[in-house]
Amino acid sequence: MKRYEKKNSQWQDHYTQQAKKERFPARSVYKLEEIQKKYNIIKKGNNVLDLGCAPGSWLLYSAKMTGKTGRVIGIDLVPVTINVPAHVRVYTGDILLMDDDFFKSLGTDFNVVISDMAPSTTGNKVVDSTRSFNLCLTALSIAQMTLTAGGSFVCKIFQGEDFRTFIDSVRSVFKNHKIFKPKSSRKASKEIYVIGFGKK
Repeated sequence: MKRYEKKNSQWQDHYTQQAKKERFPARSVYKLEEIQKKYNIIKKGNNVLDLGCAPGSWLLYSAKMTGKTGRVIGIDLVPVTINVPAHVRVYTGDILLMDDDFFKSLGTDFNVVISDMAPSTTGNKVVDSTRSFNLCLTALSIAQMTLTAGGSFVCKIFQGEDFRTFIDSVRSVFKNHKIFKPKSSRKASKEIYVIGFGKK
């Protein structure tokens, strides 16, 4: 559900150039990298579920962090066309239409669930933030089903009227939580990341 970076030159910055140099398909990888360096979410040998994984930057970074002894599964509406390591598996489909049985079939032993999902934006901040909130609730519900006890959750949300409601929902599932704005997020972006630690 993540969209490819716009190719308009106004969106080109040093993160975009760095991603190309390091062979990541999108600059969004540096947001996860910042989260990882600050909170050490993903550990070697972990099982990671990546919701909204296209074009694949978070998949590649997660696979690097888990190492070959780990397992990374990604799901997105958009097919992932890059080559991924052997311990990565990708499913193409609409997360909102997938039932509980599908997610349970993936396993309930994930150590980390990450979501960089974002809705197709309309330009209306209220509509966009509401759509983002609904995606985040879905991601949280999936995390509840698939995370092992003590697991962690990373979720992007557009700040809006429902932001505090989502924080309360995360607090009900996890022992601790943090709110984090990566330096690599665009200045004009309303996105922010909510991180849950220690699934109850």
